Amino acid sequence: MTQDLIQQPVTRDPANPLDPPAEFTQLREDQPIVKVRFPNGTTGWLVTRFEEGSQVFSDPRLSAKPPRHDTPEGDVAEAGKNHPFESVLVMMDEPEHGVYRRLLNSRFTPKAVQRQLQPYIDKIVDEHLDAIAAGPETFDFVQAMALPIPCLVICELLGVPYEDRDGFHHATVAMMDMANSREERDKGAHWLVDYITRLVAEKRRTSASDGLLSKLIAKTGGEDGILTEGQLIGLSVLLLFAGHDTTAAMLGLSTLTLLTHDEQRQDLIQHPEKIGSAVEELLRYLTIVQFGLGRVAKEDLEIGGAQIKKGDLVVVAMNAANRDARAFDDPDALDIDRKITRHLAFGYGVHACLGQNIARAELKTVLPKLFQRFPDLRLATPLEQVPMDFTGTNYGVRKLMVTR
Repeated sequence: MTQDLIQQPVTRDPANPLDPPAEFTQLREDQPIVKVRFPNGTTGWLVTRFEEGSQVFSDPRLSAKPPRHDTPEGDVAEAGKNHPFESVLVMMDEPEHGVYRRLLNSRFTPKAVQRQLQPYIDKIVDEHLDAIAAGPETFDFVQAMALPIPCLVICELLGVPYEDRDGFHHATVAMMDMANSREERDKGAHWLVDYITRLVAEKRRTSASDGLLSKLIAKTGGEDGILTEGQLIGLSVLLLFAGHDTTAAMLGLSTLTLLTHDEQRQDLIQHPEKIGSAVEELLRYLTIVQFGLGRVAKEDLEIGGAQIKKGDLVVVAMNAANRDARAFDDPDALDIDRKITRHLAFGYGVHACLGQNIARAELKTVLPKLFQRFPDLRLATPLEQVPMDFTGTNYGVRKLMVTR
């Protein structure tokens, strides 16, 4: 590849922070699959259309295993090597991926979430709304609700002590902030690995049976063991950081979006039954995965007329694909009445986000309760002064000051 490759668009318009980078609009029309240089210095293909993005996620000729590449820091990453934890679910191909996913699926179905987690979600959301009502009129929604609710839920699901939340959240932020050096990101990842390793040892020592983590420990070791120790640790780390960071970002960003779309917010207040379609539209409209998700070609293939070579990295810009007019009418408008068959906010295919039903449950609980309880909620600062997370793997708000 030549040195004059275009850079992957990552810069957003501060005046329109809810929209993906403006360059995606032209790329979707003129170069929907284009060779680019990514922010970490690697090169590959960027896909900006919905249909082609769906193909990338569902084509078995493309691997979820990380590519071999030289990074700007000079080190080499290859299929699980030099990663701080052993290759896990998001880095596995079939049939191995299916074996481990089936260990978890029963805990993440809509029925399981409704039965096992929904009463707890209702309880903690009401408690946090009570605390907001009793507190100052102006407050940071991120610290008051967007962050603690997902942390509490993932701790309840896994059996992780909630008092450890500051440690694992700070480590997650360090690991997922692309503005940090490789050393800083790896330090956050190693903290999470060390933390889970200690927690697993403690649960074994006490024969704990609480939460999914204990169930996974029972699947490790011995003649009937399905997981290696490394896979147990890696999978648990993945569930912990992905289970709270993504939903926290989505809760903050969704609240900001509704606060800046008065008609849609009022419609939702008057018609809370619309929350299901509203959440799907917010997921599509916002698509918080900031830099896309990649696959590696296992053989030469063609996607949308582009000739992909074996070993090439192919990244789907999901936030661009979810604004594709070929798939959605008036895609740059927020419409909570939109009838969405599917979107790419959670990916697509066998690797679609495992925790998507938990994220939906939290969003469908927090947003209507929040605006029913505080219908006059408003931004305490102008939109352009809201600090956005432009460098994290997940796009979101760093702080959201609001007045009730």
